Amino acid sequence: MTYDEVVLGRRSIRGYLDKPVSKELISEVIGLAMRAPSSYNTQPWNFHVVTGAALDAIRAGNVERTVGGIPDSREFRTGPKYDGLHRDRQIEVAKQLFGVMGIERDDKAARQDWVLRGFRQFDAPVSIVITFDKTIEGSDIAPFDCGAVTNALVNAAWSRGLGCVINSQGIMQSPVVREHAQIPDDEVIMICVAMGWPDESFPANAVVSNRKAVDDAVRFIGF
Repeated sequence: MTYDEVVLGRRSIRGYLDKPVSKELISEVIGLAMRAPSSYNTQPWNFHVVTGAALDAIRAGNVERTVGGIPDSREFRTGPKYDGLHRDRQIEVAKQLFGVMGIERDDKAARQDWVLRGFRQFDAPVSIVITFDKTIEGSDIAPFDCGAVTNALVNAAWSRGLGCVINSQGIMQSPVVREHAQIPDDEVIMICVAMGWPDESFPANAVVSNRKAVDDAVRFIGF
């Protein structure tokens, strides 16, 4: 694929084939992603790639704690809830997803199951947990750099035929993730990425989220 084809074609994938992804391919994708820029080349990111029984244990623990009403323990700060236009965009994509999945507004069971899919990391065969070192916790630039490498990761995966979705629900029950992904105490869990081969028959995978126009986001000064 060309760069334009990757960027314009990539979608968030929420349904996966029951097909493993090789360690070699994942390493190749992460190697490409690590070409992302970082402040003064600090490269603050770490990757914990989880599959098999360890990932199954994370799924089970996430669901059990969430259904049991245990508050989330996300380690990377989330800040205030979105409002206004930002909240409107969240609702818009949710409506798109519920629409193609046939989930009605008053179908509480189906809506709950969809939410729990996120905590199960969308049943993907691979989860990549991205962390940064606690020695730089509180830094504004380190999370920015980790965001850059995460964007590069999902694009690199797409260029190799793999699908991903960046997923905060999967790491909200951080003690579960930390235990089963064997994450050292001196790292902060930031985000995770579900990865696998896209199931083209899964309706939500066809959803393409809307983007605002360049003119709505950009101001040109001095041109």
